[in-house]
Amino acid sequence: MQIFDTEETARLLNGFLGELQTRYGEGSSKDEWAVVGIHRRGDILARRLVDRIVAAGEAAPPLGVLDITLYRDDFSPGRPQPMVRPSDIDFDVNGRRILLVDDVFQTGRTIRAALNQLADFGRPTQVVLAVFIDREQRELPICPDHVGVTVEQRPDERVHLHLAEVDGCDEVVRIAEPTS
Repeated sequence: MQIFDTEETARLLNGFLGELQTRYGEGSSKDEWAVVGIHRRGDILARRLVDRIVAAGEAAPPLGVLDITLYRDDFSPGRPQPMVRPSDIDFDVNGRRILLVDDVFQTGRTIRAALNQLADFGRPTQVVLAVFIDREQRELPICPDHVGVTVEQRPDERVHLHLAEVDGCDEVVRIAEPTS
């Protein structure tokens, strides 16, 4: 079921990315910041943010991608093994401030896995979490610093952000979880 159509999703994404651009793309501390997106849609949002920063005439911050597949703790037996893609962080994270971007904050497990993997690359001075959608059903004590929109959801549902680069259009949908 569609929650936000293409037009509304575009408006919400524009506001979210605009806020992040203002906060992290401009100012005296911009050289300290790097943007890291979590694969599969967080990395697209991170790329869109960097593109906006560049389009505004600012220097592009370093951009990285994390694939946290091997760091997850919630694999289920009997389900197909997920495809592992490479992470790509070609800059030194030590002493740098990281803007970590993800599409939907479901339980906190993806973010925990991303923080563990990021630590394998070095020790940033700060990690700030930006998520486009927060469904506010945390399993771990992790809270985003920036949220584009909060969506209520039942425990038997998932909220997904569809993006044109992967799904053909930008929209937010609610999907019923299969019962086990």
